[in-house]
Parts: sequence; structure tokens; C-alpha cells
Amino acid sequence: MSELSFEQMLEESLKTIRTGEVVTGKVIDVKEDEIVLNIGYKSDGIITRNEYTNEPNVDLTTLVHVGEEMEAKVVKVNDGEGQVALSYKRLAADRGNKKLEEAFNNQEVLTAKVAQVLDGGLSVVIDEARIFIPASLVSDTYERDLSKYAGKDIEFVITEFNPKRRRVIGDRKQLMVAKKAALQKELFERIHVGDTVDGVVKNVTDFGAFIDLGGADGLLHISEMSWGRVESPKKVFKAGDQVKTLIKDITGEKIALSLKFPELNPWANAAEKYAVGNIVIGRVARMTDFGAFVELEPGVDALLHVSQISREHVEKPSDVLNVGQEIEAQVVDFNEEDRKISLSMKVLQAAAEAPVEDDSDVADVDIDAVASSEE
Repeated sequence: MSELSFEQMLEESLKTIRTGEVVTGKVIDVKEDEIVLNIGYKSDGIITRNEYTNEPNVDLTTLVHVGEEMEAKVVKVNDGEGQVALSYKRLAADRGNKKLEEAFNNQEVLTAKVAQVLDGGLSVVIDEARIFIPASLVSDTYERDLSKYAGKDIEFVITEFNPKRRRVIGDRKQLMVAKKAALQKELFERIHVGDTVDGVVKNVTDFGAFIDLGGADGLLHISEMSWGRVESPKKVFKAGDQVKTLIKDITGEKIALSLKFPELNPWANAAEKYAVGNIVIGRVARMTDFGAFVELEPGVDALLHVSQISREHVEKPSDVLNVGQEIEAQVVDFNEEDRKISLSMKVLQAAAEAPVEDDSDVADVDIDAVASSEE
């Protein structure tokens, strides 16, 4: 029996390895683009930058240090230079795919950071395993620009798992739909007509604003934005504004909102403030050929008929008045039921110039007729 040489005994004492095998080794050297491992084999193992991470141009010396133990996957037993080609990234991807497979089977909700924003969707990575989320499954509403998701953590579920074809599909949309459905159910169980609720302006249109109530949107129509006149919702609100509103009506899944809080109703004490004979100050809000409408306060307009503007003949209100002009007048008619007030500047002029013996100077204005003609 021949004796084995020292080299032969040493070689036999070393383990054998195969391609695809997972080995453990100790880091004996680290360069910017390469890691060297002692894996207990006749040759050292080499992990290049590309086999360590998907991050380009990263300095490996900032991530790995001499003396650390690492696991890696054997890519080639001989890389052509007598060393073993290893991959840390592929081992991580294998383990990541195992995690994704379990999540797929259990419909588990996963969280990961968006690694790339692509033309057709988002790419996220879990333990070096990539998941693609198509644009149609990113949100429950269409989004043309997905750049806002770059670098952000998002939740999703795996709806298709086929790593051999490199097809692992994630879905964020169904989570959002389910969450909104739960919030909507909770919201409708909680709210009632007459409640005051907090919301956030979601969108503003020419006819009103849509308010996110946390589960459903409510419509705040332009006619319900103020007791006064609102020319344009876009001059009052913008997306993101916090607003406290009153629930006016609930019909199915439609919620009508209002800012006309009863305690702020300007007509509540109008009978006293605008009784016949009272002298008031107002602002000309708009004009027609038959008269000017004067805002006494937001939500309370009064008609100043053309015949009541001056003791002198006035062809049309715009000949002597301007929109925004402040005027002083006397209340000559008050109709609380129809919320109509009639004013006269003429009687104040007459009172200032000479005592009035009768009321013949005060025209008998048909308020209903002029209001109807305005409409």
C-alpha cells in the first residue's frame, strides 16, 4: 500500500462542490468589484459585483468586510482561472422566489420598495426576486404618470407566479378596492343626514367640489357652498383643502354636502334687521335693465328697482350705478316667506330734500314680477 503525498491527503480532506450547490465561506478579501471567499475547497470562491447585487457601480468594500461569513450559490466550479464562480444574488433570488411562492399560495400581502418605474408598470424586488406590477394593477383609478411611486414602499399580492418564465405578477389594485369597500361600509354605517363631517377636497369642477370623506366622496354643489353667491368653486377651493361640511342628503351611495349651516342662516334674524323703514347699506352685486340687486350681507340680496334709484328719471341702473358700489337705501318691502326685499334710494333723497306728505313717490313694485323676469 503506497503512502499518499501531503498534497493528496490535503486534497482529499477538502470537500467537493457542484454547480448549483449552496456553500458557506469566510470573506478573506474585498475589492470594489469583487469578494473573495474561503469555502474550504482547493480554490477560493469569487463573487463579482454583478453577482452580489443589481445596484450598478456600488463599492463592495462598503457592504462586506473581511472575516464575515457568507452563503453563496456555485455558478461554476472553475471560472477558467482556477477559481469558483459564486453568486450571492442568485441565492437571494432563490430564497426570494420561495418567499413569493408561499405568499402566492397563501394570498399574503407583501410590502416592497419600488425599484424601477417602467413604461408599463412598476418593478419591485424582494430578496433579489423581481415582481412586476402592471400599470392597470397599480391603482383602482387610471394613472398616466407612475413616477410618484419611485422609491416608495407599496403593498401588493402575488396573482401569478411562474419563476421559470420569469413571470411574477403583483396586484395593488385589489387591495385598494377592498380597503375602500371596507371604509365605505364603515362610513355609511356611521353618517346620517344632518351630521357634520370633516373631509378633504379631492377635485373641483365648475359646478362644485368633490370631498373625500374617508370611504366615499360627497358632492358640495356650488349652490351649497355659501349662503351668499359663489361665482366659481375654483375661486373658493383647491384640491387638498380641509373642509368641514354638513350632510344634506344621502341617496344610495350618493352623498350631498352643504356649507349652509342653519345657525349661520342670514335670514334667521332678517325680519328684524331689514324691517320696512330701516335704512341699510349694501353693495351692488349685479344689474338688469329693470333694477339692481344689492347684497346686504352674504345670502341676503335686495332689489333696487330702476324707478327707486333716484327722483330723477333713470333709463337703466348702469347709467348711475356700478357693480361693487356701496349704496344706502331704505327698506320699502320685506317678504320673509319668499325671501324678497325691496329697497329705495329715492325716498331717502326725498326725505333729505323736503318732508314727504304722502307715499306717492314710492312706486308700487311687483317684486314677484321682477324676480320672475330676472329668472
